[in-house]
Amino acid sequence: MRKYLGLTLAFLSLCGAALAADEFKIDPNHSSVNFAVAHMGVSTVVGRFTAFDGKIVLDDKDISKSSVNVTIKTASINTDVPNRDNDLRSANYFDVEKFPEITFQSKSVEKKGDGYVAHGALTIHGVSKDVDLPFDFKGPADAGQNRGKVMGAHASLTVNRQDFGVGKATPMIGSDVKIELYVEARQAAPAPGK
Repeated sequence: MRKYLGLTLAFLSLCGAALAADEFKIDPNHSSVNFAVAHMGVSTVVGRFTAFDGKIVLDDKDISKSSVNVTIKTASINTDVPNRDNDLRSANYFDVEKFPEITFQSKSVEKKGDGYVAHGALTIHGVSKDVDLPFDFKGPADAGQNRGKVMGAHASLTVNRQDFGVGKATPMIGSDVKIELYVEARQAAPAPGK
């Protein structure tokens, strides 16, 4: 009897742990993926990717059980200069036909100081590197009218584009690229009657 009681309690404990984590889907209408790179050592070119998706599994009781998964479509790059964007999509840089996606998949998440860090694999141009992605988040909050919960996050990191084989080294274009993500993510709305 004791054995069965122990197994039952262990099972309920696991179920409780699973229920503690909420899954949120990134809302592209209220999110942005931006980047900035030096130009000729005197100015900065900024741009963005307009097509992306992803999910965040958030356990606000134990952040180490959380995870982040983001996919960005490289063909959606936009710097508001069509000729430059076409060059960036070509084999000179992102080679979007061969490498249509940039991905980030976390391996672990930890609290650090006032914020958090997602440790994971960033894959660009077919090259995968482990990176540390510092972020902070707000929420989750009730979105109201049976629309589930909503949360926000801001993350930024700087990568060397040459480490990922994106373009050649040139004094005209900086090697370091700052990537900045502003994310709003929504939990799936509960089923009617629940």
